[in-house]
Amino acid sequence: MHYIRCGAGKPLLLIHGLGGHWQSWNPILADLATKREVIAVDLPGFGQTPKLAGVTSIRTLADETAAFLHANGLSGIDAVGSSMGARLVLELARRGGVVGGVVALNPGGFWQGWERHAFFSSIYLSIRLLRLLRPVLPAVCANPLGRALLLAQFSARPTKLAPDIVSAELCSYVASPAFDELLAQLAYGEEQQGTPRGSIAHPLVIGWGRRDRVCFPRQARRALALFPDAQLHWFDRCGHFPHWDAPAETIQLILSALAGARDNAAAALSHDGHENHPEQSPSLHLPQSTGLAW
Repeated sequence: MHYIRCGAGKPLLLIHGLGGHWQSWNPILADLATKREVIAVDLPGFGQTPKLAGVTSIRTLADETAAFLHANGLSGIDAVGSSMGARLVLELARRGGVVGGVVALNPGGFWQGWERHAFFSSIYLSIRLLRLLRPVLPAVCANPLGRALLLAQFSARPTKLAPDIVSAELCSYVASPAFDELLAQLAYGEEQQGTPRGSIAHPLVIGWGRRDRVCFPRQARRALALFPDAQLHWFDRCGHFPHWDAPAETIQLILSALAGARDNAAAALSHDGHENHPEQSPSLHLPQSTGLAW
């Protein structure tokens, strides 16, 4: 598995989303590397890592990631994932002994009913449009209007994003040989399993953008129901990629959560048999300042 390693301190694993690569983390990579030794991977079938010989699914990617960590003496490493990668780190946390503390940013896999079809069809159509635009993608991404049109589903502020980061990400989607298979697996394959309360000893935080149009905010309550040891952090004015829309807040969340700075008052979730609206879910409260800036 291809990866990059930078910085110094306690190791921290970064896992990208569907179609992405390690460069997906560029908006926060350098700042994280001032506090932690960052290991950002290309999952099999993405970036510079070859596709798996067999099926590509959350299960097989989790198997491959666990084997990679074991082979490199990194078992128990803290981990951060985005989107599909966020579901992957939750699965690794569920298995026990593979990772330490976990921050899952807008995890996929918690849709129900029509949401499942909306996810699949919207991403299916988007990737086909990107493949048609492949020869001119860098030029389209260089234009604020182009970024707004291409990333309307993913970002709450697409015109503010760096054109080179957007172009690299979208070109990675187009180049991935595993994209279509994994998209179908995410939408219609094995459903994510959860854990009993009290079974995860390490910090577990789920972050969610209030303006996520890929994994709708209502899905947060389902994620919390499956992972009752988790705490929820809401990103205001933020879409599907908090590390793009709100990099400083994302860095602050990662460093605080994985340093054990958890709000004990928010740890207990309601289990009275009534369905909670995600707006009412307990949240992880960050310190007012960590000395980080945009």
